[in-house]
Amino acid sequence: MTAGKRASLSAARSVSGPGARPALGTMPEWVLSDLYSGPTSPKVAADLEEARRRAKGLKDRYQGKIAGLGRDGATLGQAVADYESLSDLIGRLGSYAGLLYAADTADPDRAKFYGDIQEQITIISSDLLFFELELNKIEDADLAAALQVPALAKYKPWIDDLRKEKPYQLDETLEKLFLDKAMTSRSAFDRLFNETMTGLRFEVAGESAPLPLESTLNFLVNPDRSRRETGGKALAKVFKDNTRLFTLITNTLAKDKEISDRWRGFKDVADSRHLANRVEADVVDALVASVRRAYPRLSHRYYRLKAK
Repeated sequence: MTAGKRASLSAARSVSGPGARPALGTMPEWVLSDLYSGPTSPKVAADLEEARRRAKGLKDRYQGKIAGLGRDGATLGQAVADYESLSDLIGRLGSYAGLLYAADTADPDRAKFYGDIQEQITIISSDLLFFELELNKIEDADLAAALQVPALAKYKPWIDDLRKEKPYQLDETLEKLFLDKAMTSRSAFDRLFNETMTGLRFEVAGESAPLPLESTLNFLVNPDRSRRETGGKALAKVFKDNTRLFTLITNTLAKDKEISDRWRGFKDVADSRHLANRVEADVVDALVASVRRAYPRLSHRYYRLKAK
């Protein structure tokens, strides 16, 4: 994304005190104006309305008909092109809200904007759930014939990936339930964790004021052992004070995933991640085994370098 690659420069603050670190100079910041001029931009509201309108239109035009298109590659290609265009628009809105929020999760206005956009995207996406589910109902032979048409053939890599999800997809009613509840289950606890971590402050010995997480973590790589120790103790104390909350978040997310995996038919806790990454479990297992075999060599090399 262009907005994520471009940067404007802002003045960096210098830090004083026993744990002083040199000023880093100008630091990069995301410039999101390539997407929208601001969260109150009329373009945001206009694009949301446009996405709603197009989603309704796509649903009215194609729901219940995708699987029946069969060998009609030209019509199916146009349907996928319409779906792609709408997905790009929704992705633009979601990316802007997500990046704006990620840049400052402590800002309540950004948090509200992010939550509002996510809610609207969820509503819009509900009208589109049928599309991929019906596409996966097309018989293999019919789809193979349809893919001979250039208008659809260019989407073959995406369709091949989508077909891999077919064994784990549920009926549309259940998929809609999973989508609607995501904001109050997994997504909600993800956000709670992120905002909690952003709000934590750590009292590091020798520092004039409590520090945020990122600044405290920097002490763990300080050349001075005593500074590493004070930073580590500050982190441990605050994390311990929040153990009950972190335990609740972790257990809730773990159970949410277990429920989803069970309903979808995943056999292993990592299966859904392998599917999302489009990589076979055997490949990941081979990589893990290779890294583990190299532990002795890599660890000794690492500590020789660190000793310098």
